[in-house]
Amino acid sequence: MRALRRTLGWLVGLAILIVLGMMLWATIRGRPQDLPWTPLDLGQPIGLFTGRKLTTLTSDFPRCRALLDRAGVRYTVLPPRLGDGRCGYADGVRLANDGARRIAYTPRNLAIACPVAAALSVWEWSIVQPAAQKHFGTRVASIDHFGSYSCRRIYGRGAGNWSEHSTADAVDIAGFRLADGTRITVARDWKGDAAKAAFLREVRDGACRLFATTLSPDYNAAHADHLHLDQADRGAPGWRACR
Repeated sequence: MRALRRTLGWLVGLAILIVLGMMLWATIRGRPQDLPWTPLDLGQPIGLFTGRKLTTLTSDFPRCRALLDRAGVRYTVLPPRLGDGRCGYADGVRLANDGARRIAYTPRNLAIACPVAAALSVWEWSIVQPAAQKHFGTRVASIDHFGSYSCRRIYGRGAGNWSEHSTADAVDIAGFRLADGTRITVARDWKGDAAKAAFLREVRDGACRLFATTLSPDYNAAHADHLHLDQADRGAPGWRACR
């Protein structure tokens, strides 16, 4: 019994030291977003727990909208969409192609679930634009996409698990257009020009920190021409699929 008490005391003391260390580390760096209990702020740099905090938005539409508003993201709330069985959504927003710090989307007015819009916003500001400046010395003007909502199962099969597209909790990114007119596509440049390939991998790796699922051409042939990004609610916010 004494040994058990000593072990428990040691574990509690270690936990306290870890928490105090995290608080000190975050305070020194001026990064409160590195702490799990601080509020999510889409305008802050990505922290150790930003991805986990983003996944909690899948069950809190009002808070998700409030975060978009605070970050200056222009959007329209969509009426609930009821589909057959598993399909449909009640937390859809349509992104405007303007507003604070906004990258345009092609086709225009992308409609997605709010948690995906929140993660996309952080990805654009903290990952995509810095990567574009690093590799090309200019900014991304627009992002090409293959859409979000689609009432279907994974890979369009007649049976099997439903796709996150069936609830607008996923978006497929096809490419990027830079301010100088340069176009970067996943299909052509994943294994092409060195700078473009490096950029695509950097934005893919950055998405892995923010989305529950990030799939690229490295995953399988079905993703040879796009990056699949989704905020699947798996019940375990720390679990991610990244390939």
